Amino acid sequence: MARARLKVVEAKNNDTPPAPEPPEAYFIDSRQEHFVLYQGDSLGVMPQLQDASFDFIFADPPYFLSNGGMTCKSGKRVSVDKGAWDRSSGIQSNHAFNRDWLGHCQRLLKPNGSLMISGTHHTIYSIGFALQELGFKILNDITWFKPNAPPNLSCRYFTHSTETILWAARGDKSRHTFNYPEMKEENGGKQMRSMWTFTAPRKEEKIHGKHPTQKPLALLDRIIRAATNEGDRVLDPFNGSGTTGIAAAMNGRRYVGIELSEEYLDLSINRYLDVVPEVGAQDEPNRKTRHG
Repeated sequence: MARARLKVVEAKNNDTPPAPEPPEAYFIDSRQEHFVLYQGDSLGVMPQLQDASFDFIFADPPYFLSNGGMTCKSGKRVSVDKGAWDRSSGIQSNHAFNRDWLGHCQRLLKPNGSLMISGTHHTIYSIGFALQELGFKILNDITWFKPNAPPNLSCRYFTHSTETILWAARGDKSRHTFNYPEMKEENGGKQMRSMWTFTAPRKEEKIHGKHPTQKPLALLDRIIRAATNEGDRVLDPFNGSGTTGIAAAMNGRRYVGIELSEEYLDLSINRYLDVVPEVGAQDEPNRKTRHG
């Protein structure tokens, strides 16, 4: 308690808040800290990270769909229940949550940093409004078209086949990274449009386990290459199965992921060790000793 009071006094005297105590990592690629995972709720971990320390953030936040609805999986009608983290507490509560985590993202981004957020109509309008409220500069709304989307069982509206990815810079004066020449070359020498077609994750992307909202690696690979440079520091506050981190590692970026579930943290580590096997000899035993 005395130590805590001393920090408050020092901050008051110097008019500069102390740097946050870094959280304890669940896993670190100990060579150059290119892949770091923290276990915990994103709203609890993000306040412990240093201001303006990330070049880019990708977020796939809860869509708040696990409230008794139904969907189609493998041709069968099943309940939508991804877990307590995906249950809605009401529109106002959901929006307050979005404002909260986005506010932390804004603090953590460098002045020229940017972020992309994936979502469906259930949450993306709240997120877009929160971005405007917080003073982000919205750059694009990218439509991800899923040609193999599950069918609509009710037959009362069009089949949902897209997700929206909002891209925003930290503020109006941010000079965000956009690797335009690479994207143009990838698109056959023509400007790449904001409509992207990617199928759901392939079987080989789930050999270590499954996550209910896993994104295709090809999608995150394009996002990372488009909005970051080699060596940039990337954050995903909702790590899930670690697809953002795998794409970052494949492209020479440094990654930090936050995830509540130990199961999905271990899944992310196993996927990472497949992509960068040379770190396994020194890092994997440390993880097993600590967590198992």
